[in-house]
Amino acid sequence: MNTVSPGTANAFSLADLCILADLPIRTARYYIQLGLVDKPEGETRAAKYGSKHLEQLLLIKKWSTSGVSLARIRELLQGEQPLIAPRQPAPGTVEVRSHLTIANGIELVIEPGRAGLSPEQVRRLVRGVINVFKEVSDEMPRDPATDPNRIDEK
Repeated sequence: MNTVSPGTANAFSLADLCILADLPIRTARYYIQLGLVDKPEGETRAAKYGSKHLEQLLLIKKWSTSGVSLARIRELLQGEQPLIAPRQPAPGTVEVRSHLTIANGIELVIEPGRAGLSPEQVRRLVRGVINVFKEVSDEMPRDPATDPNRIDEK
């Protein structure tokens, strides 16, 4: 097996490339077929892949592990900016949403795929929103009729 750093011009077989990217050969072939990864130099078993192919596979792997769709990955690879206005979902599109109840009457709906957020970024956002709400709610005057800490005078 060859060793490579992303900036070198080494040539790899598909098997070696997939070992370096930690991806199944079938997945790499699929990405090449979709046009997400450049075609190799040469054909059949003599095909050779370089550091650019490795970089492409690692980037696709990173984004897909973060929940980004292959359609969105294609757009990103074609130079589209990561944060763009959300597209209208096509009929039959399945979206995963996180629904956060902050307090009675306060809710936050997050669509991580459309927002371009990784699972870790969603967790950080949720923690941040809850912390800000706690700070704000401590400063808000309480309604005596609904305050759970209310003491009735008799």
